[in-house]
Amino acid sequence: MRLPGTRYQEPGWEQVRKLLGQCSLQVLPLIDVGDPLTALDEYVEAMAAVLAAQAGSARAQAVANQYGDSVLALAQALVLELRARPADWDSCCRALLQSGQAGEAALRKQFNDLYAVLRDKVDAENYQVACGRPCSPNKMYTYRMLDRLRGEVAALLAGWPARREEVAAVLGMEAAVLPLAARQGHITAEWLIAWSATRERFTGAPGPLHTRSKRFASLRNQPATIAAMLEEIAEHGALTASSAAGWAQDAADHGAWLVDLWRVLDESEAAEAAGRVLPDCLLAAPDDSLFAPPEPEPDLDADVPPAPLELTAAQRATAVRLALPADYLARAAAAEQGASWVVKVLSDVPIPVKLAVYLKIFGPRDDTYPDEWLDPATGALPTLQQLAELADLSLPTLRKRREAAIASLQAAPRPKGEVRGCHQ
Repeated sequence: MRLPGTRYQEPGWEQVRKLLGQCSLQVLPLIDVGDPLTALDEYVEAMAAVLAAQAGSARAQAVANQYGDSVLALAQALVLELRARPADWDSCCRALLQSGQAGEAALRKQFNDLYAVLRDKVDAENYQVACGRPCSPNKMYTYRMLDRLRGEVAALLAGWPARREEVAAVLGMEAAVLPLAARQGHITAEWLIAWSATRERFTGAPGPLHTRSKRFASLRNQPATIAAMLEEIAEHGALTASSAAGWAQDAADHGAWLVDLWRVLDESEAAEAAGRVLPDCLLAAPDDSLFAPPEPEPDLDADVPPAPLELTAAQRATAVRLALPADYLARAAAAEQGASWVVKVLSDVPIPVKLAVYLKIFGPRDDTYPDEWLDPATGALPTLQQLAELADLSLPTLRKRREAAIASLQAAPRPKGEVRGCHQ
C-alpha cells in the first residue's frame, strides 16, 4: 500500500520487521528492562551498533519501498523514533518483564508489537504533514486493512468460475461473465462489505468488517468512506508507479551517457599513448584574454548573492534515494534567496531546517513556494522524514532545531512592509 508521506506500509515492511526483531534479541541480554529510562538509551545505542554490523547482509540492503529506502535505513530510522516516543518503550519493557523466561518467539513478538505500533504512528504523522489532513494510527491501520481486503476480493474474482458460488455471493448475482469493473480490477466498496459478510458462510470465521470488534463496525455501513479510502490508495499507487518508471528511465539514460563518456575518454587516452595527433576540436583554444575588453568595476554597494551550495556525494545520494533531484538542496537554497528577511534571520540554519519551518507554519503547499522546493512526486514540500534525512538528523533533533528556528523568527524585529510568503 502506498500513501503520501508513508514509508513503512509496503510489503518490504516484513523484512524491516524481521531485521528489527533479529537485532533486538541480540541486544536484549545487554540491557536492564527493569529501568526503562536507562534501558532506552542503552537499547538505542546497542541497536545502532548491531544494525550497522548487519549493513552488508542481503536483508539489510534490500529495497523496502518504492522510494528506494533500504531495509536497513528504515529500521535505523524507526529505532531512533523511540527516543521521541518513550511511552511505547515503557509499554514494551513492562510486557518483557511479564514475559519472564519466555522463549525466543514470545520475546520477538513483543518487539514486533512495539514496532508495528510505532510504524503506524510515524506514517500517520508523515501522512498528516504530506496531505494536511488528520490521520490517526488506527486510521493508518484501516487503510492497510482495506487494501488487504481489496487484494483478497481481487484474488477471489481472479479465481472465477472455479469459485462461482463465492463470487455470486459477493457480486449479489449469478454471473455468466464477470462485470467489466471486475475484469478491469476495479473493486467496489460494496463488494468488500459483501465479501466480509460472506466469510463466515464460506470459511466459518466472520470477515474483518463483521467481527464483534468495534474497530471496523462503522465501516460496514459506510461504503462511501471505504470507496474514498480505496480511491486514495489507488491514485497514489498509480502516481508513484508512474514516477518510478520515469526515474528508472532517467537512470538508464544517465547510465548510457556515462558509458559513452568513459568510452570517449578511453579512446582519447589510447590515442595520446600511441602518439597520434588529437582532432582540432579537442585542442585547447588560444588565449584571447589579452585582447578582451576590461572587466567592469564591481559595485561594492550591491548585494552579492551567496555562492551556490556545494553538495557532497552523500547528500546527492540521499536526495536520489528519497526520489528527489540529486541537486535538490542546492536548488532549494538558491531559490530561497528572495526571502530576504527570513534568509537574514536564519542565515546559519541549514536549508532542510528552514523548509521544516515553512512546513509547520504554512503547510506542505503554499502559492509562494518556489518550484525548486517541491517534491516532484507530490507537488508539495518534502515530508518531515525526508527533510530529516536530507539534514542527516533524527526526527526528534530536526523538530528541536525547527522549533529553535521558529523562536528566532518570532524574536527578530520584523521590517515594516514585510508580507507573508517566501518571495518578496
